[in-house]
Amino acid sequence: MTKTDLSRFNNDWYQPGGALKKLLWYFCNVLVLKNHLWFHGASKIALLRLFGAKIGKGVVLKPGVSVKYPWLLSIGNHTWIGENVWIDNLTRVEIGSHVCISQGALLLCGNHDYKKSTFDLMLGEITLEDGAWIGAKSVVSGGVRVKSHAVLSVNSVASKDLEAYSIYRGNPAEKVKDRTISV
Repeated sequence: MTKTDLSRFNNDWYQPGGALKKLLWYFCNVLVLKNHLWFHGASKIALLRLFGAKIGKGVVLKPGVSVKYPWLLSIGNHTWIGENVWIDNLTRVEIGSHVCISQGALLLCGNHDYKKSTFDLMLGEITLEDGAWIGAKSVVSGGVRVKSHAVLSVNSVASKDLEAYSIYRGNPAEKVKDRTISV
């Protein structure tokens, strides 16, 4: 039986940006974006834009947010990103308008291929369509599309696409009912 051999792991093909750019962003992310003390949301948004993120108007960015690579991030208008959200975007993350990502949620674009002895890196883009809501402490895995106005309940894991106007719960997340929105 073949065993995992991490000494053969090779990630050289993955180049999400230049070394200096990644280094500068690392310090900006730690000192400004993740900072709970000084910086106002508008200054954090300006910093993300400076590093290439596309961010619409009226975005609310709470303290403690972490973004791996802002140049791979797009956020629509009037989206809320809660405390301690981690956007681990090793590849593209597209977040629509009027999306809510609640505190402690994780958008996770990378994983490893457990079927290969070399434990190869696998990447998958994430798309959160308009009106989606990602509950607190929930995880959205790479390759997942959360369709318009879908809800991922608290502490749930989305490892496959979520249907529009549907509510999902659990690990793995399963549809529990339709979402209706009143005026």
